[in-house]
Amino acid sequence: MENKSSLLVGPDDKVGLVESGFLGLQHVLAMDIYVPPIILAGMMAMSLPDQMGLLQSTFLAAGIGTILQTYFFMKMPVSQGPSFVPLGAAAGVVLASGGVKGNGMGNLIGALLIGSIILIIMGATGVFQKIISKLVPALVGGTIITCVGLSLIPSALNDNIFKASGNINNNIILASITALTLLIAVGISMHFPGVRRFFRTGSIILALAVGTIVSTMMGIFDWKTVSNAAWFSLPQRTVFHYGIHFSASAIITFIIIYAVITTETTGTWFAMGAVTNHEISKKQWNMGIIGEGFSCLIASLLGTTPVTGYSTNAGIISITGVASKRVFLFAGIWFAVLGFFSKLSAFLAAIPAPVIGGVFAIICVTIMLNGLNVIRNLHTTDRDLYIIGLPIILTLALVLLPASVTKQAPQLLQYLLGSPIAIAAVSAILLNLLMPKVKEAVSKTEIA
Repeated sequence: MENKSSLLVGPDDKVGLVESGFLGLQHVLAMDIYVPPIILAGMMAMSLPDQMGLLQSTFLAAGIGTILQTYFFMKMPVSQGPSFVPLGAAAGVVLASGGVKGNGMGNLIGALLIGSIILIIMGATGVFQKIISKLVPALVGGTIITCVGLSLIPSALNDNIFKASGNINNNIILASITALTLLIAVGISMHFPGVRRFFRTGSIILALAVGTIVSTMMGIFDWKTVSNAAWFSLPQRTVFHYGIHFSASAIITFIIIYAVITTETTGTWFAMGAVTNHEISKKQWNMGIIGEGFSCLIASLLGTTPVTGYSTNAGIISITGVASKRVFLFAGIWFAVLGFFSKLSAFLAAIPAPVIGGVFAIICVTIMLNGLNVIRNLHTTDRDLYIIGLPIILTLALVLLPASVTKQAPQLLQYLLGSPIAIAAVSAILLNLLMPKVKEAVSKTEIA
């Protein structure tokens, strides 16, 4: 586990309201939660009003879910955000049912509601914690955390920098400047104790601010989109607009999707426990999955895809040293504000991908290293090397797997192939169950 002294502010430590608001905004800026709804809107060929409605609903659902998890259910610093896992299935359900203008969104909402209720039941009956305690010991948990960070690194580099829109050389320069600013801020905090708190806690927002200024000077930041956006609007594309319909095939599809998402969320919680030096209790596991269910239920009623535990936040805590639940409360409030103030959400969406990528890559590395720290403190045997190593290989294999191979696979297999974290978690669990445990021989010298 990570040394507790590495945290400047613990989960229950009090932080002033102004500072909490500032640090909460930092979490929001480092989480590109606007990306999944934008991708989904494109897949479903949504009109501009529908796109804005989906974006607003996602922000609002993330805000409500974050507050529920942090203060009422799991009671850990946990932030909710839209998962990438359901996007293909969501678009498939909608398009197969007449599209956005037909019963498509109604069928999607119905399937999401059923799946979220199942999650709530799993927590309320205590089934979820029993599954975790039986299948996920510290070795498996540490491996999952490592794979969470590892699986995100290629996305940070490829999607946000190398393959992002614009000139690749400019993207690399912009990402490098942003990342360097972050490292300088952290370095200053290490060398000058008097300003340690300011530069460490604000390192990410400082990096994003410098990245935004530089991108403006390079002519990359799209201020026109921000100026054209309305200041205030209410979310319009909710369940009251689309209605609720139930389709057996859509429900079965999303029960499978929720199983994959839950596996990913488990890895996120392990990561958060590692960086905050906190062992998640039996009650917290069950309350956490209940909170996850309610977050997803609210998201479905608001007309968007499931919002789940976001692994990015574990990396942000590692960098800033701030794990205060009050900060996460303000992150939730900021998300809710973005659900109503369109101009602010337009500004976040306009931040160039390389700026996010420069910070995101470092965040991913810190998540991976926290997983390795968990494993490092365990006494490992020969069998454990395979339990750790094979999931890492599978994670890299799925990240590097050509999209053409994935598209040729059956639909169920596509969901799994699209989630390296889920595959890594399942493989680590199965290897731990199936690899024989050999008792270490005790030498005569040790007995003597």
